[in-house]
Amino acid sequence: MEKKGCNKLHPQSMCPAFGGLRVLMRIDGVQVCLVADQGCAYGLTFVSHFYAARKSIVTPELMNVQISGGTMIDDVRRTIAEIALDPAVKFIPVVSTCVAETAGIAEELLPRKAGNADVLLVRLPAFQLRTHPEAKDVTVATLLRRFAAPDGEKKKKSLVILGEIFPVDAMTIGSVLQKIGVESVIALPGTSLEDYMEAGRASACAVLHPFYERTARFFEENGAVIVKGNPIGANGTAQWIERVGEALELDSGLVASVAEEERLKARDVMMRFGNLQGSVIVAGYEGNELPVVRLLLEAGLDVPYASTSIARMPLGEEDHKVLSMLGTEIRYRKYLEEDMDAVMRYRPDLVIGTTSLDSFAKEQGIPAIYYTNNISARPLFFAAGAATVLGMVSGLLARKEVFRSMKEYFTT
Repeated sequence: MEKKGCNKLHPQSMCPAFGGLRVLMRIDGVQVCLVADQGCAYGLTFVSHFYAARKSIVTPELMNVQISGGTMIDDVRRTIAEIALDPAVKFIPVVSTCVAETAGIAEELLPRKAGNADVLLVRLPAFQLRTHPEAKDVTVATLLRRFAAPDGEKKKKSLVILGEIFPVDAMTIGSVLQKIGVESVIALPGTSLEDYMEAGRASACAVLHPFYERTARFFEENGAVIVKGNPIGANGTAQWIERVGEALELDSGLVASVAEEERLKARDVMMRFGNLQGSVIVAGYEGNELPVVRLLLEAGLDVPYASTSIARMPLGEEDHKVLSMLGTEIRYRKYLEEDMDAVMRYRPDLVIGTTSLDSFAKEQGIPAIYYTNNISARPLFFAAGAATVLGMVSGLLARKEVFRSMKEYFTT
């Protein structure tokens, strides 16, 4: 549906190929072959170093003469062969972007193997994928369909944790799951192709972020139970542990005991911030914004508005219902102009948003921080995550008058 009042001139997400590169370039022994025009190659080379893994990407030189002359596939095949000369390379993902000619690469014209390396085409066209989080989903699902063991016997107490999360969170999850009897935990996106191979044998998959729809469908088709939700806040933590226990048919008494123990730990942390007051707007493009809003609401803060770049999806419906019930206005597939309008309408005490929105909020004298670097780069789960996030928010709210004083100083 057309959104009135939005000129849509501002990018609302990173390039989708960026999300795929984050997944692919962290795999051990990988060397990406990027099939794109020069503009894409320039931008994605930068982000691959800065955000992904400080690795280079290799690309055939695609100029108009190669595309119009019909030599593009030959150039790609030659580039793959050159990459495969390096014995350290075990995996060559061929990433095609939204350039019409490159997005239409025929997979059957590429080799499945080159030297010691597996070769896999990963299509990430921006005209089909709206955001970089959804490109992560496409990439993980593509890897699983190629590498996951198709008919392996299920490991009864094995769980896949699906979502790009902070390393400390992964360790905490593993520790808690071990307490309730989970014997094997595989975190995806992973750093090893073996992770993807083993994932096909898992009995359940805990989907932490709602945009992993294609990947969740893969696990459902392969007989794994899908666990929804996040171990965020006191109530969410206990509920998530109980759902994992039920999915893997673990000892119900043990699961209930651990769930209550972790709930009380998270509750105690939140009680330490019992005097936390203020209004916060959350507006990111990572796709994991709504669980964060649930934590803030449970801590007693007012969150009148939240937005995300992803669409409303079934895996996130529970969060949507809770937030709506508690009075939060939610925007999916948001535009920057909508976020700016919300800042002016609600005049919050703090904005946790994109860089463009943060700049706008600061011009109004409102404290603002970048969602990706301040939320996604911190623990979120269990008591430790609550302490980290609420401690940061508490400190920012305590200094909100400083921003207003600065604005008054520079405008008088």
